[in-house]
Amino acid sequence: MASDLDTVRVLRALFNDMPRAPQGLSHEETMEWVAQAMAGHEGGDMAYMLEHITRSSMLDIVLRLREDGYLKEDAAFDNTVELISTPEGRKTFMDRCIQAQDSADATARLINRAKREWTDPPPLFSSDPGAIERFVRGELSGPGPLYAEFMAREDVREIGVFAQAPDGIHEFSWGFVVEDQGAWIFYSADVWRNGTVGSFDRFLSAWHQATAAASGQRLPPVPMGLLMEDGINTFSAMTLQGAGSMSNPALRRWIGEVFVDRMLPTMAARVVDRNYDFPLVGLQAH
Repeated sequence: MASDLDTVRVLRALFNDMPRAPQGLSHEETMEWVAQAMAGHEGGDMAYMLEHITRSSMLDIVLRLREDGYLKEDAAFDNTVELISTPEGRKTFMDRCIQAQDSADATARLINRAKREWTDPPPLFSSDPGAIERFVRGELSGPGPLYAEFMAREDVREIGVFAQAPDGIHEFSWGFVVEDQGAWIFYSADVWRNGTVGSFDRFLSAWHQATAAASGQRLPPVPMGLLMEDGINTFSAMTLQGAGSMSNPALRRWIGEVFVDRMLPTMAARVVDRNYDFPLVGLQAH
């Protein structure tokens, strides 16, 4: 079984050489730093995004193999962690995965055809309308019992999440949202209590699926300049990074009334249900 410290070790191995914004920057400084980091990456911003997505996928693969594959053996896991800590080792590991995937694809297609028709899981949680209204108004609740539970986890302390106190915290019945350096960072208790195995990449797929289906559900479109990040750097479910002021009333209303209240509960349900297979829209978005 992949432990939380296993997750920390793999995260550090995979992202040890990826640039991270210094703590303490203002929103404008953070956005400028991110833009410069992406533009300065070899191959440009698109290559930066693809590299981040590739490493996120590798995280999912390694931890799944640690749970129920050959990496259950500690020696094999230790060797793999060391392997993926370098660019050459990551390429070797991915080449092995591609070869294994090619031989498994035909079998997987037959299994998928034999599956019974799958229905969408019900929303994982709901939010109190008053809490949504307070979020939209920008009224912080401050840290509560769920924030304390998260910060008491061994893996959270090990990786140093929130070594500096975040700008603001909104606690809900299902988890909490952190406002920090121009971003909204989402933490769901049902996700962290199950560990982080596979959650980062699945939230990315859930976001692409939800935003692609938003027009059919008559939801307001995603505000211009609002970007989703997989949350790996903050050890979270996911992050929304805005291009404008965090006090923008229209932006806060969309995040509170559309995303938190209507999109996130279904997204989280799909993520934690390991029998849920995301449609191709999520894969194409990768």
